[in-house]
Amino acid sequence: MRGPRRLERDERVALKPLRELADQAFSRAAGAPLIGGNHVRLLKDAGENYPAWLRAIRAARHHIHFESYIIYEDAVGWEFADALIEKAREGVTVRLIYDWMGGFRKASRRFWSALRSAGVEVRCYNPPQLRSPLGWLSRDHRKLLAVDGEVAFVTGLCVGRMWRGDPVRKIEPWRDTGVAIRGRAVVEVERAFARTWAWSGEPLPAADAIDIPAPAGDMSLRIVASEPATAGMFRLDQLVAALARKRLWLTDAYYAATTSYVEALRAAAKDGVDVRLLLPNATDIPLLRPLSRAGYRTLLEAGVRVFEWNGAMLHAKTAVADGHWARVGSTNLNIASWWGNCELDAVVEDDSFAGAMEAMYLQDLANATEVVLDHRRRPCAPGEPPHPRAEAGSGAAGSTSRAAAGAVRIGHTIGAAFTDRRALGPIEARLTTVAGGIVLTLSVLLAVFPRLVAYPIVAFGLWSGLALLYRGYQLARRHQQTDPRE
Repeated sequence: MRGPRRLERDERVALKPLRELADQAFSRAAGAPLIGGNHVRLLKDAGENYPAWLRAIRAARHHIHFESYIIYEDAVGWEFADALIEKAREGVTVRLIYDWMGGFRKASRRFWSALRSAGVEVRCYNPPQLRSPLGWLSRDHRKLLAVDGEVAFVTGLCVGRMWRGDPVRKIEPWRDTGVAIRGRAVVEVERAFARTWAWSGEPLPAADAIDIPAPAGDMSLRIVASEPATAGMFRLDQLVAALARKRLWLTDAYYAATTSYVEALRAAAKDGVDVRLLLPNATDIPLLRPLSRAGYRTLLEAGVRVFEWNGAMLHAKTAVADGHWARVGSTNLNIASWWGNCELDAVVEDDSFAGAMEAMYLQDLANATEVVLDHRRRPCAPGEPPHPRAEAGSGAAGSTSRAAAGAVRIGHTIGAAFTDRRALGPIEARLTTVAGGIVLTLSVLLAVFPRLVAYPIVAFGLWSGLALLYRGYQLARRHQQTDPRE
């Protein structure tokens, strides 16, 4: 009779060919090789993330690269600004990227001017441009910090007081997750920053190229630096859902998965995989809760277990599968993150790290309510207590991920209503009714007041035409300057 240790060893031997094949598939799908020689530390909430970031910033000797979707001009934002300003005045090269839409009305010109005047190099990603009418759809949703090529942080946290909370006012901190990385993978985080920096202006000087650091541990991971229209993280998420054998536990802030990913989760659950999805209840966009629940039924019917967080906003984006594979970063399970944004995730393949992720997940479930189907096959949370809303005044942050989440959910519902391919629940019925009323009202307005619709279309057409002409002129001029035959 074989003992448990031998059974475990035999299982690892049996899984080795599968993992080698998965490694090849993951590398090709994500465009990110598996990098060994690292140490990865799991960081929970702002209570662990912010102090680690500030310690790394204050210890910087050569450079600091900071990329954040949002930096709020509040006490927390100024704490980080002061730390960056201090290092810049000491002669450390400090570079910072924030997203235009994410930062809109979150920080004033005075805030950014204070940083720039102290020597911090600040760039804004993708502000509105005349030559690109739809350019605003691409956002820099990454959250990273890299210091001296020695340590890097990949995370879901932006910089603001809502992540820290307010104990005096009994406001809980937002739930979020990040990692600290030391070792050979740090250079990939630096390269991801360098690409975004180059998109926003002149590239980094060649002298600032980072050498591959020495190994710092025995953990292997991938740095998946998603860019618009690449969908690397989407392909990887699909593969993980297909290859998971025992467990697939997901946490997401703005869930609005595509039909193909929903079917991947359903197929895994039907095949006996323990698929769990932890989502927020309280949210910084109140409309998202009923929209999220509109997509629960099809998951629950397949055996996917859905939980809603009972505290303040759940903002983490994580996944852990089979006690071996884990993901932490900025990518939400929705179309904007997968296809439209710049995102950054650390994908760790290590049993000890995945074990820590699973333990943290179970701790989170202790503060969550499971959603089930009632006798009418409607999603509900039995005995659900009242939950606090996200901190008042925290703002919607202008995230295209959130807007896309709602749009995709509504689109799925309307598509199902038109095709009649699945049963719709009460919440979806209300969404369908509201959508029908809106479409009918717009149609009547168009018939009675056609100029209401015509003028915006004409304005957008003129803008698009001028933008294309200008872009064509730029390309032709660049070709003439570079082609020696001209």
